Amino acid sequence: MFKNILLTGNRLPRIRNALQLVIPLFIKYRLRILVGFMALLTVDLLQLMIPRVIKSAIDSLQFATASPASLLQHGMLVVGFALAIACCRFGWRYLILGFSRMLERDLRNRMLAKLVRLDRPFFNRRSTGEIMALSSNDLAAVQMACGIGLVSCVDAIMMTTAALFFMAYIHPQLTMIALAPMPILALLTGLLTKLLHRRFSRVQEQFSRMTEFARSTLSAIRLIKAYTQEGPQTGYFAKMGREYVKNNLRLAVVQGALFPFSTLIANASLLLVIYFGGRLTIAGTISIGDFVAFMTYLFLMTWPMMAIGWVTTLFQRGLTSLDRINQVLMEEPVVQEPLAPLPMPLTNRRISVRNLIFSHVAQQHEPILDGINLEIPPGFLGIVGKTGSGKTTLCQLLARIYPVAGNQLFWEDIDVNRLSLAEVRARIAYVPQDTLLFSDTIGANIGFGNPDADQAEIEQAASLAAIHDEIIGFEKGYQARVGERGLLLSGGQRQRITLARALLMDRPVIIIDDGLSAVDTDTEHRIISNFKEWLPGRTCIMASHRVAPIMAADQIVVMEGGRITDRGSHHDLLDSNRFYKTIYNHQMSTGGAGN
Repeated sequence: MFKNILLTGNRLPRIRNALQLVIPLFIKYRLRILVGFMALLTVDLLQLMIPRVIKSAIDSLQFATASPASLLQHGMLVVGFALAIACCRFGWRYLILGFSRMLERDLRNRMLAKLVRLDRPFFNRRSTGEIMALSSNDLAAVQMACGIGLVSCVDAIMMTTAALFFMAYIHPQLTMIALAPMPILALLTGLLTKLLHRRFSRVQEQFSRMTEFARSTLSAIRLIKAYTQEGPQTGYFAKMGREYVKNNLRLAVVQGALFPFSTLIANASLLLVIYFGGRLTIAGTISIGDFVAFMTYLFLMTWPMMAIGWVTTLFQRGLTSLDRINQVLMEEPVVQEPLAPLPMPLTNRRISVRNLIFSHVAQQHEPILDGINLEIPPGFLGIVGKTGSGKTTLCQLLARIYPVAGNQLFWEDIDVNRLSLAEVRARIAYVPQDTLLFSDTIGANIGFGNPDADQAEIEQAASLAAIHDEIIGFEKGYQARVGERGLLLSGGQRQRITLARALLMDRPVIIIDDGLSAVDTDTEHRIISNFKEWLPGRTCIMASHRVAPIMAADQIVVMEGGRITDRGSHHDLLDSNRFYKTIYNHQMSTGGAGN
């Protein structure tokens, strides 16, 4: 059976890799597992002894040697075995099923540890719903396979082996007759295993899509209601649900075929034993006690025969899910730590970009950034350009979110690829274009990057971001909850809370990617004015499609088509750059907000 499970198609190398996830856990908890299986073995042995007691009692009745005392003795022996079986059964359930829960916990922890290490390219490829499905359905399938599935498998092997020994001891020829239908079951299991894997994979993939759709629908519920798309969204989800049910039914056809056929084979064996064993009993070849004991042993084998299909299903689902989990755990961050990182420069005088070329995928014909050269000393650098000009990508590369080729990005003339990734990121506070707030209090969101900050420091950061006065105007002030993804706040409030979070981290470099786009002009001016007091000794890099937030920058670079087309101060660019002057005049004529 196991050979059929493992050798399905060309999956053996992947299955071997996947099994390496759980083998160390089996070693770690080996004592617990060993004691659990000893309790299971004891249960099986005691169950196998009961038919011997029954045989002895029946033979004593047949040969008129029984007495009330001997029958009572036999009965008490069965009761004693039953009590011992109950105690040992509790033991193996607690130990082995408990181990499966520990295995599930350890895999979940390992998975989370891996996920928080992975970088943006991985999450661009994998949806949140798929990851949630791996953390729920797939882990549950692995837990079932390593828990009750493993117990059932070992139990079936031990029970079958021992029962066969006792049956052969009673009558070898009758035992061979009872086993005659078994090759049919083995052949059927082998044929259905490959089909089972394929259909279960399809079910898990559909579950991932449904989970992601449900998550994205709930996240965008306000937009859906604003566009009155409740009906279409519900209809599409119902369609996905019908597809999920259809895939599950197709899977159930395979699973459903295994159990009835296993039962049919078991009952066929029973019918053969009744016919041929009955004839042997009538002929006096075996005693009535032997016949009853043989039938009891066959009944003990019936469950293992019927369980073959169920155990095969559990193992197949568990291996499929383990393989899916392993594919995530085998992922590595694209931005790698150097093997022997150089010490970080003690000063923070200059960041240099030299002939930087970048594409998100190797097959991309035109690079997103092409030949960027830029010197960034401490102070205020502004980056302006149209949507799609490469501003955000440049900010993400500076923040070490995406990998940079060697000799293209330098800190104090040291290639960033030779510096510790964690230490470089620890010098940078990054405010992304898309604000993200947790469903928590305002104070907790601001203090997220600096958990040790006290209330005074949180309020100071909020004041710098020009949001403090609005926060204290809320009923609960800094203890007010912001709702899912900050939906109870306006876009400008979310941006300023995100900015306050970055300022509270008090890092030497802050990168703001269009982080004031939803802020009104007056508030924007207050923030920039606050920046002038906060900035000395630090580096601020602010990208914006508007001119107003970066007018006070020491240097402004103009980007177009992934290239820097001009650079200089605000006044220099107004005099020399037609594009810059055009967008400045347009934005000023519309109130300067661009909102």
